[in-house]
Amino acid sequence: MSSPLPSSVLDLAPVVPVVVVEDAADAVPLARALVAGGLPAIEVTLRTPAAPDAIRAIAGEVPGAVVGAGTVITPGQVAEAVDAGARFLVSPGWTDTLLEAMRASGLPFLPGVSTTSEVVALLERGVREMKFFPAQAAGGTAYLKSLAGPLPQARFCPTGGIGPDSAPDYLALPNVGCVGGSWMLPADAVAARDWDRVERLARAAAGLSAGARCR
Repeated sequence: MSSPLPSSVLDLAPVVPVVVVEDAADAVPLARALVAGGLPAIEVTLRTPAAPDAIRAIAGEVPGAVVGAGTVITPGQVAEAVDAGARFLVSPGWTDTLLEAMRASGLPFLPGVSTTSEVVALLERGVREMKFFPAQAAGGTAYLKSLAGPLPQARFCPTGGIGPDSAPDYLALPNVGCVGGSWMLPADAVAARDWDRVERLARAAAGLSAGARCR
């Protein structure tokens, strides 16, 4: 069952889980837990051999999930993600070659940026929605707040080093649509296949908003 194509990844939920799947058999129960917790947009990173099969399984077996491919860095990976059923694409950075491939896929995409020049270059190319990565290391909320004045047309999904305590500060910014993170997928819970715990953490993340902190 294919999920509907989102018009904007940034507006699906306040938090996009960034998922590294080591065993494709975990993909469906993991995704079901995230969706049940209120996080329908799921970024499966292409960092493991299991990732394409995980995307394919989630796309076919988890109603309500909008599964995307992350860590997309080559045109070949764009094609692989599309073939697996990804509904959006996320890259840690971009080149014109990669940007052309992502645009040609017909899917929504978030190219990664970490500098003002990269943001301006994407705006020149008609791209207004971007991933800000690595968010904390690249300047965090102070950097994004500084960009909002001169470049209000750019919107971001900050990812990298963000947790439940810092997420609300990012979500309070006018140029942030959502944040990406993996704190709702602690390694011990995934290893133990404790999907109830994942669902609880996902529900807490889904309830985050500007100024609201989860303890």
